[in-house]
Amino acid sequence: MKNDKLKIVYEDKYLLIVNKPAKLLTVSSEKESEETLFHKVYLYIKRKNKNNKIFIVHRLDFDTSGLVVFAKTLEVKNLMQDNWQEVIRRYMGIVIGHPSKDKEILRNYLKETKTNLVYVVPDKSGKLAITSYRKSLENNKYTLLDIDIKTGRKNQIRVQLNEAGYPILGDKKYNPHGPKANRLYLHAYYLEFIHPKTKEAVKLELDVPKEFLEIIK
Repeated sequence: MKNDKLKIVYEDKYLLIVNKPAKLLTVSSEKESEETLFHKVYLYIKRKNKNNKIFIVHRLDFDTSGLVVFAKTLEVKNLMQDNWQEVIRRYMGIVIGHPSKDKEILRNYLKETKTNLVYVVPDKSGKLAITSYRKSLENNKYTLLDIDIKTGRKNQIRVQLNEAGYPILGDKKYNPHGPKANRLYLHAYYLEFIHPKTKEAVKLELDVPKEFLEIIK
């Protein structure tokens, strides 16, 4: 992982958007400070100009791959975060089994334990999470879903799909007894938003990762 080249998808003088690999922290933790996406981006920015700065707009889970947005000024970071609910964010995920509906909107209230596990609660004491999906491809074991999130709750896709009975393949955290897999099959492949400074529409889309196609073929 240390030799992985930064995969830049979009860059201008305000924003930097990269394709994060699976099994890489977005930001530092108590145990790891250097082997993170933020550190890689920080080094890239500083090599261009030692006075450059970089700010994280949002993050993906360690095991999730896909598009992550960074801002080059605090102003742009705040503008992006203030309008984050307006950003269209889509994921592709391979789930175990076959959902009975071709498309569905999941609404759950979520809480988090002190050990960082998120779970569904039956009442409004939790935070509302809204996730919609539609089927894309399937084989005899798995289904590839096109997933759209309307809220940004921690682990919401993984928790809601697991609660619905079709967990993400490779999710050791929420489905530890599921089939063995070499990664979590969840990929943030699409972003669409109005640029906070230029006011132009930005639409970014990644291809389906090869390992997803190999599993679902």
